[in-house]
Order: sequence, then C-alpha cells, then structure tokens
Amino acid sequence: MQLTVYLAGQIHDDWRKEVEAKSEEKGLSLTFVGPQTNHDRSDNIGEDILGKQPGNFYKDDAASAINNLRTQVLMKKSDIVIALFGDKYKQWNTAMDASTAITLNIPTIIVRPESHIHPLKELSNKANVTVETIDQAIDVIGYIFE
Repeated sequence: MQLTVYLAGQIHDDWRKEVEAKSEEKGLSLTFVGPQTNHDRSDNIGEDILGKQPGNFYKDDAASAINNLRTQVLMKKSDIVIALFGDKYKQWNTAMDASTAITLNIPTIIVRPESHIHPLKELSNKANVTVETIDQAIDVIGYIFE
C-alpha cells in the first residue's frame, strides 16, 4: 500500500526532509507533497504567470489564488495531512492548511510543541491526532501499515 502525505507548515527550514528521511528509515511506503517551498517562486507566481500587478495587494492576491489552487489539488490527492506548528515562525498558512484538511475530511495529524497546547486547542480537537514531535507523527502513520 502506498500513501500520499501532504506536509503543511512553514517553509523556512528542512523539517520536510527530516520527515522523509525518518519515514524511509522505517520502510514506510509514502509519497510526500506540500506547498511550494521556494519562497520567491511562491511569492512571485502571480506575476510570473499573469504579468506585473499594479501593487503589492494585487501581487499577493494573484499569488495567493494560484498557491491556493495548487494546495487544493495536492491536498485532495493526499491520504493524510501532517501540519507542523513550530516555535519560530508565524503559523497562519499552517492553520489554514490544517483547517482545510479537516474540512475536506482528510485525516490530519497536528505536530505542535507543548507551548502551543492552549493556542491550538480547538484545532487539535478537530484533528484526528495531535502529537509533539515528528517522530510521533511518523509512528502514527507507521501504525497504519501494521
């Protein structure tokens, strides 16, 4: 059995590579998809496709439309979503992606540090599983293969 996992969360470090490597070590048959991790490409995709926009609002709006389309397509093709909330960066996109997955009834695992228990309590309550580490998230997925 092969599962597709959407990796939602900030794009400023290599946590996705960690998930992929640890999953491979465990021999899990997983394919990973996620948001555009090239920040400049993500920010500029609207103008890259539609041309120069008349201001920052329109530039961001055009990029958001295309990024949201990409996310929707990849998420709908996914069997599971892992939404990682870290300590360092603002988490608006992660919250949006986790909420979208839950609304689409895609099984969702939230990874969040203990310090985020209170601010994420409602979202955690809606997710299928909430854990504190990437290792725990991988173990949850591994359990599916037992």
